[in-house]
Amino acid sequence: MLSVLAHRTYRHLFAAQVIALFGTGLMTVALALLAYDLAGADAGTVLGTALAIKMIVYVTLSPVAAGFASRFPRRTYLVVLDLVRAGTALALPFVDAVWQIYVLIALLQSASAAFTPAFQATIPDILPEEEDYTNALSLSRMAYDLENLLSPMIAAALIGLVGFHWLFSGTVAGFLLSALLVVSVTLPSPKGVQTASPFKRTINGMKIYLRTPRLRGLLALNLTIASSGAIVIVNTIVIVKSYLGLTDADLALAMAAYGGGSMVMAIALPRLLSNLNDRPVMLIAAASLPLWLLCFAMLVASVAKTELWPLLLGTWFLMGIGTSAVLVPSGRLLRNSAHAEDRPMVFAAQFALSHGCWLITYPLAGWLGSVASLSTTLVTLAGIAVVGVLSAARLWPAGDKKVLYHEHPELPRDHPHLANASGKRHAHPFVIDSLHATWPDGRL
Repeated sequence: MLSVLAHRTYRHLFAAQVIALFGTGLMTVALALLAYDLAGADAGTVLGTALAIKMIVYVTLSPVAAGFASRFPRRTYLVVLDLVRAGTALALPFVDAVWQIYVLIALLQSASAAFTPAFQATIPDILPEEEDYTNALSLSRMAYDLENLLSPMIAAALIGLVGFHWLFSGTVAGFLLSALLVVSVTLPSPKGVQTASPFKRTINGMKIYLRTPRLRGLLALNLTIASSGAIVIVNTIVIVKSYLGLTDADLALAMAAYGGGSMVMAIALPRLLSNLNDRPVMLIAAASLPLWLLCFAMLVASVAKTELWPLLLGTWFLMGIGTSAVLVPSGRLLRNSAHAEDRPMVFAAQFALSHGCWLITYPLAGWLGSVASLSTTLVTLAGIAVVGVLSAARLWPAGDKKVLYHEHPELPRDHPHLANASGKRHAHPFVIDSLHATWPDGRL
């Protein structure tokens, strides 16, 4: 897996991702504590609303931003957005009202909504070999998990020394170092000549995504991930501090358990995916997530609070495993479902549509958690997760293959998609995309 780091450009971009994620991890802990400081027991509601604002920005802005991104040099585009994020994070320590959290989160996440899809779409252009790209996806997942594992622990240590407001300075430093690392490499320009308007390219990206059966299945899996993940991200602080009466350090430990499970699976996945298809791995992993939520709901109803803490850590660890097994292969599905010139728009569509799922589950987890019991909240989100798994199994064909050999009898002989060197019509391999998977009669 680590052999991919021999590629200098990818190595610098991976380091930029790790450092920016570490800063974002510190911000996540600090933001939760800031919400608790300002709203007390209603921290879940505040955090759920702040994250809902983040999702609204992601859903509405990321496809549009991706449509314009091809008009700017990639390196300049990414660096400017990193600087915007650093400048916005600089204001977070001075927040003293809930509405200010909402405004700054909207500004910071607007830059992230433009940055992340462009960054993700750059990696397959740098690493065209599938094995390298799969390893890069696992490393990327491990970066997220390492952030979940280490940054809460470091945050817990720093809180005792400097107070949580100073954690936001780590976010600023992370974005600045990320910008420096991006500046240090030359990035490839998007492939293909883009003559369509940004708006048309945005619409085309959405069409490719929504007309591709495997990606419709991926969208349903995103709903499952969002349902289980919202419980962890929004409600862990309420469970740990209000329900169990534990400390800030225990909050960090709970988040670390979730990240630790995800990291274990990210390490195992490259070997696992070399022997198994993506579909069964992702569906089985997704099906485990509502199961763990329902099990924990039963434990909450039947186990004394003093005995619940280790069970929470174990459940979060198992949920981290399931989450990673769904998210790591997602990049492969996106890469294999679009031409290179369409890939940035397909990644942007995934970014927007997946966060549309979080837009539903984040506020639901926060608001329901404030008016209903913990067990009710867990069961409700688990129910939504089950809907996602069943929908994915139906939408994603069981016989789905990455490459199909097919013909187009309706096209002229000299069409570039058909003709070989002799100009004769021939059957040819093609990665499945919307143009080849959605005719009413099912022809390819």
